[in-house]
Amino acid sequence: MPEGELIVISVLGVDRPGIVSEIPSALAEANANIVDISMTVLRGFFTMIMVVDISSSRKGLEELREELEERGKKVGVNVILIHEKVFRFMQRVWECLDMR
Repeated sequence: MPEGELIVISVLGVDRPGIVSEIPSALAEANANIVDISMTVLRGFFTMIMVVDISSSRKGLEELREELEERGKKVGVNVILIHEKVFRFMQRVWECLDMR
């Protein structure tokens, strides 16, 4: 696993031109590094999940969240940004709930 401060970003919406460039462009402008990415279109629905290193970002977590949400609205998708630590904690909670 790469070192750094990692966030998980998910993007979901109806497929349309510009999604693939809009969200990663905002990350590049902030000097955030995409370390892993998965994209697919399923029956017209676009999905993208990224793991992004923000340790060198020029924007803080909340500022980056606001920027990505605004860019998402511009191209008609929902963007959810979760810090890696929160994501991992949520995963542990889900695993505990599954054990019942």
